[in-house]
Amino acid sequence: MGGLSIWHWLIVLVVVVLIFGTKKLRNIGEDLGSAVKGFKQGMKDGGSDEPVPPSQQVTSSKKPDANTVDVEAKTKV
Repeated sequence: MGGLSIWHWLIVLVVVVLIFGTKKLRNIGEDLGSAVKGFKQGMKDGGSDEPVPPSQQVTSSKKPDANTVDVEAKTKV
């Protein structure tokens, strides 16, 4: 008592397939597999001793607004 037999799991599997359909389940499986593969690749790359290059600063060609506050502290004169 209390445990699920193989027949219970088969019924659950059939109900899930009927609700979601095989195509959607296949897509979910592919997405999950690619996420796991990406995680493993990230863990492998994260352990290397190579220095990570700093991110490039993004600059804007727009003129700053008069109400925009610069991040640098300015002293009053």
